Amino acid sequence: MVGTSDPSERPAVDTADSQPALWDWPDNEPVAHEGLPGSESEAPATMTHPVTSGRAASRAVRSETDAVVASALEVVELSLREMAGSSTQPVEPEPRRHRLRRFGEADLAVFPVVLGGATFGWTAAPDTTFAILDAYRAAGGNAVDTADSYASGRSEVLIGTWLRERGIRDEIVLSTKVAKGEENSGLSAQSIIRAVEASLRRLQVEHVDVLYFHLDDVSVPLEESLTAADSLLRSGKVRHLAGADYGPERLMEARVTSGQLTLPKFVGVQTNYSLVNRTDFERDLSSVARAQGLAVVPYSALGSGFLTGKYRGKRGERGSAAQSRVDAAARHMTKRGFRILDALDDVAEAFGVAPATIALSWLLTKPLVTAPVVSASSPEQVADIVAAAGVHLTRAQVASLDRASA
Repeated sequence: MVGTSDPSERPAVDTADSQPALWDWPDNEPVAHEGLPGSESEAPATMTHPVTSGRAASRAVRSETDAVVASALEVVELSLREMAGSSTQPVEPEPRRHRLRRFGEADLAVFPVVLGGATFGWTAAPDTTFAILDAYRAAGGNAVDTADSYASGRSEVLIGTWLRERGIRDEIVLSTKVAKGEENSGLSAQSIIRAVEASLRRLQVEHVDVLYFHLDDVSVPLEESLTAADSLLRSGKVRHLAGADYGPERLMEARVTSGQLTLPKFVGVQTNYSLVNRTDFERDLSSVARAQGLAVVPYSALGSGFLTGKYRGKRGERGSAAQSRVDAAARHMTKRGFRILDALDDVAEAFGVAPATIALSWLLTKPLVTAPVVSASSPEQVADIVAAAGVHLTRAQVASLDRASA
């Protein structure tokens, strides 16, 4: 029976080892008579002596075998010649592709770390900016975030130039923010429309995937701001709307207004959240973000650079860093801050990565976090940033960081 597992029921099959090589068969191998075994039909009158016939058959088999072997050797020789003439350089491995994360309820999928454009055109010159963007994309990154206020719009110009020169607009989830620009501040309908039109020109694109309201402008009714956003979505210039630095009460008010007036709703929120700044999000904002299904995009995820471990101030380590950056991180130079750095150092050593990588990996363990947005000043820093997507912390390691930052 086919497929049976009982050895006694399987047909007997000779293994390769039990079969003699064709050219080792004995010369006196008998040749079977024509007809069925046991047949009473007489052998042909022209039948020769069995031994003579067996030897002739053997010689014929040998001749045929020699021809087959010779032909096979010719094929092998030809293949070797072709291989010798071809390149033997190893094939470059494809860059590792990490699993993308859904952006709230939007039809967008983003890399676990969003590349921020705050340094572009400011601390990162054009050539450096392009190198940073190239390094991020080469690592599998696909989400770039900027704002009309970054370097007075130069960040958008550089990102737009990079997208055009590389011809990859459709491969990048592009987001920008309005309300803090010098020319179009606030969230009045006029400011929003003008700011977005100006951003699209600088970015040299027809639409942005996510538009953030960069602040909560309480001087403008929510319905006015949301109505302006609605016209941009209907025109195809904006795909999705999100907020930055909105408190839980205003997020709830925005959702109610959107529902009552059939206006666009926020699909995400940017908020200051990291190992050194946990309270505001975890105590108040997290429950609203969960209820509304918002994509949570932490900014200042490295605590103004403090969580990189470069600015340890009182301990006298790397104290020659730029004073402005030290000042920005100085508020974290406390007993708690140094306790966090010690915990980061321990986990980072276990993985053989930078403390910054672990700080971002910790954020990625939080269920509501979609992807932190992180800026880089050099292409070398990109490796530490994107490495967070490939680090999987244990429960004990997460608990250790939670305790240190409590």
